[in-house]
This record gives sequence, structure tokens and C-alpha cells, in this order.
Amino acid sequence: MRIVCVGGGPAGLYFAILAKRSNARHDVTVVERNPAGVTQGWGVVFWDDLLDDLYRNDPVSARWIEKNATRWDTQEVHLRSESAPHLGGPGFALGRERLLDILARRARGLGVDIRYQYDVADASAFTDAELIVACDGANSRLRQRHANHFQTQVEEGRNKFIWLGTNQVFDAFTFAFEETPAGWIWFHGYRFDRDTSTCVIECQQETWEALGFDTLGPGETLRRLEAIFQGQLKGHALFHQPRGLGKAPWLHFQRITNERWYHDNVVLMGDAAHTTHFSIGSGTKLAIQDAISLAQKLRAHDHLPTALDAYEEERRAALLAIQLAAHSSAQWFENVPSYIDPDATRFAYALLNRRGSSVWSYLLLMASQRPALRGALRTLHSSRQWIRAQRRDREAARMM
Repeated sequence: MRIVCVGGGPAGLYFAILAKRSNARHDVTVVERNPAGVTQGWGVVFWDDLLDDLYRNDPVSARWIEKNATRWDTQEVHLRSESAPHLGGPGFALGRERLLDILARRARGLGVDIRYQYDVADASAFTDAELIVACDGANSRLRQRHANHFQTQVEEGRNKFIWLGTNQVFDAFTFAFEETPAGWIWFHGYRFDRDTSTCVIECQQETWEALGFDTLGPGETLRRLEAIFQGQLKGHALFHQPRGLGKAPWLHFQRITNERWYHDNVVLMGDAAHTTHFSIGSGTKLAIQDAISLAQKLRAHDHLPTALDAYEEERRAALLAIQLAAHSSAQWFENVPSYIDPDATRFAYALLNRRGSSVWSYLLLMASQRPALRGALRTLHSSRQWIRAQRRDREAARMM
């Protein structure tokens, strides 16, 4: 089969890997409009469930990803620079550029043709392709060419956010909320390599305007944000996109859904098909799981429309719960001032509960505020992760 993936992000590269692993005779090409090594954004986050999926489907790239990932074993909530309640919960982060390098290297090793600086506006350039995978992002031009068929819906969030980097190292996944005369502003921060962290800063539109960000230049914006969060940044700098990609813009999150996921031989994947709010950190996970599902359905069905129907049905069902959770999380952050509590631990529980949780989560939160119990919980999490890693290694060895 002649396959073209339009978009060299995690979805396109991982699907290309799985397609070649499934059948080495597949002719697979990935085209990407950016130069090699250039990508928007900083670090991506994921959890053990995605690592399990990666090991089950391609142990080689899974081991590279795990080896290069940074781990954290707790989350912290800072309210007005006060002492930080701990939420618990281990996870992983990896620089987006590094992730793409790993996937591209693996894909090339399997015989995938990757073409950079190849801009695609429509599918007419690939008349010989039997399958075209549109994984060209939330603003997918391939999707827009057939917007009426896909019935794309775009819902814009109310808050403003900006995606920055910092050389302040956050060893825990950190939420920090600061009150200014103009209102509340906060960030989500996490380390993704030895000396760099992602810092996603967010606030309500009214606060953004009152703080003057609608008139400040890029450099002035960074200096003002550094002053607001000086307690958490500890004198470290904020900076814009890596590799000279330009100044990071303030954005409104766009929630994208589609009534249909394929048109003829063009199928949507990743952010082109769906987006989930960044506050639950699932974009990369869902993109890779899309790739896994499509590869499995192509193996199971010789008839392409049948395979695409099965892919759409499976992924639409799998997304329901996480999309609801993401929507609830986005709404919570759009109403942060109404949840502010003088007690930082109660506020941390409101944050933890934004997607719905049980009484056990509250008891666990309270227990984790005691250093001795927090240490015991970390040991328990580490033991579980070790056992899980051993199981992954055994499964991977059977696949090699």
C-alpha cells in the first residue's frame, strides 16, 4: 500500500513506524512543512498507560523514549507563593523536539521516507497514494479542504494562554496561582530535560487586558510575567519558542471535533481530528493511540473503507470519557477565581477534583500532606512503577 502522512508530528511518525512494522512492503512517506529538528512547543507529558502502549506496539522506540524521558513523582499547588500542597501522582515528560527525533530515527530505520520543508495544501499532490493520513494539526488544511464533509466544529475557550519555556527546573509538576491587582493568573510548569521546563501561563481575558498584555511587546510580556511569578521562577528567565521559531503568541484554546473522520482515502488523526484541553496533558497520548488504532484496523481489514469505519468508531468511543474530563477541566480553569480558597489544601482539592474524583482522592490528598506518609506513598508509587517496568520488559522481549 502507498501511504502518505501529511504532518511529521507524533501521530504521523508513529503511524508510519507501525505501518512499516506491519508490512515492510508498504511504501510509507511522511511530509512535514517545517525543517528537520524544528517544532513548535516545549515538553510533552505522558503517563505509564501510554508507555505500556508504546512497548506493546514498538519496543525499540519505547525504550528510547523511556530512556530520554524525565520523571516526576508528585504534583504541587502553589497559592500566592504559600507552602505547596502535594497532589501525588507520578508521570513523565520529554522534549517535543527530542520525541520527534526519536520517532523519525526509528521510522527511517524501518524504511520510511521523511521529507521536510514540504508544504501541502491539498491531497492533489498524492494522486498515487492509496491512503492519506491528515495529521497536520488543529489547523489542518487537508481537513479544511473538505470541512463540509467532516462537519468540523471549533469551540473557542474564554481564557488566554501562552506556551513558554524556562530554565527554572520544576522537579514536581507545578501549578502556581498568583493574585494581581488585575485578577488571578497561573501557570502549569514541568521539567522535560536536565535544565529546561515548560511553563504554560493562563488567565481570564479580562485579567489579560487589565495587565496590559494586549499592548505589550514580546520582551515586555516576558519581563512582566517573570515579575509576577518571581517567587516560583526564583530569578530564572522565561523565553519564547526554541530554534528561532518566533515569538510565542497569546492564544485561546480551540476545542475541535469532527462528525466524520475520513473522506474517500483521506483520514484524520491527532489534533486534526480532535483536541483536548492542555490542562489534562493528553494530546500526545491521544495522537499516538490514534496511530495505534488505525494501524491495527488496517491489519484487520483488507477493505480500506471498512478499516476506516472501524478506526473512527473505536477512537470516537475511546475519546468520550477523556473529552468530557478535558471539557470539565477547561471550564474549571475558566472560573478559577470562584474556586479560590484561603486554605491552600482545600483549593488543591478543588483543583484535583476538577475532573471528578472520589472521597478516597481527598483522603489521599490529606495523607500526602504529611512528609512521612508522602514518603511512603512515593515508595509505593516507585515500587508499582518498577513492577510495571519489569512487565513491560518481559513483554517487549517476547516481541523482539
